[in-house]
Amino acid sequence: MNVYPIRTSDALWFGAGANVTATGNSYQLVSTQDHWTLEERDIYRIGNFAAFRENPKVIAEEVYLEEYGNVGRPEYQSFFTGEHAYPKQAWGMSIDLTACIGCNACVIACQAENNIPIVGKSEIARGREMHWIRIDRYFAGNLDNPSTYMMPMACMQCEQAPCEIVCPVAATVHDYEGLNNMVYNRCVGTKYCSNNCPYKVRRFNFLQYSDIDTIQFTLMRNPEVTVRNRGVMEKCTYCVQRISDARIEAKKVAVAAGSQDYVIDDGVIVTACEGACPTNAIVFGDINDANSRVKKLKDEPHSYYPLGILNTKPRTTYLARVRNPHESLEVEGEG
Repeated sequence: MNVYPIRTSDALWFGAGANVTATGNSYQLVSTQDHWTLEERDIYRIGNFAAFRENPKVIAEEVYLEEYGNVGRPEYQSFFTGEHAYPKQAWGMSIDLTACIGCNACVIACQAENNIPIVGKSEIARGREMHWIRIDRYFAGNLDNPSTYMMPMACMQCEQAPCEIVCPVAATVHDYEGLNNMVYNRCVGTKYCSNNCPYKVRRFNFLQYSDIDTIQFTLMRNPEVTVRNRGVMEKCTYCVQRISDARIEAKKVAVAAGSQDYVIDDGVIVTACEGACPTNAIVFGDINDANSRVKKLKDEPHSYYPLGILNTKPRTTYLARVRNPHESLEVEGEG
């Protein structure tokens, strides 16, 4: 609804004397906020600073130990056999829930970087949003004064990915660096992968949202990312085009030095969401590099991955949120 007509030049920020009258008409509001939230599941970890200082690990593990014991821990028996080997890079991401403020900058940056189409209000009303990353919103405490928590959620790049084993045409596959890739020209739109994804982070391109015929529109798109046609599944790729660019540049440097052993330095690859985050809550890098920022964050005692009971072993992990509110601001019933 456009309210700019009542924002005059002599009342840019505040106005007085306005009246509100019911018209009897209705106006449809649409939102993607609650389409995929994982309510009633062990998804968000939070604890207070006192408990964290005493035992940093307790925030990430207390729900596991109380409800599941060792179920979902790395030693738990999986229906997958064998382990993937990554002799070179193994990409991963860490998201700090304490730092995230839910500003949605990562969502917009991802949309611009990866040529994600705007599907319009009518499609959103049908639950057909196309964002590759979403900001889930959860509440705690009493209804009069609840606490609100934000959680970015994109493709988790699972090491043991449930989506891969159900695709009949091998359109979603594991690569040699641990990425869960989408091969668009193989996808036939069964949506089996989406049904089998516990995190609900895949998007199906129901209609031809992108205009690929108008030549002027090519100027607004990222030329390094495929513009998808209708009928395929889309999802986060960890900005694989940026990974490829960095790999090519590293190989060129190595060849110029007379070597075939290339090195991609930590911090060279910055995903769109990471680069746009104003609080540096998102960190991406090589988890095979013991000195990388992401590896150090993943080794923190309060690092965890959601729905660990499923043992999908995502490459994206989270740092549990640590709260330290003043006593006068504490919400009753929270730790």
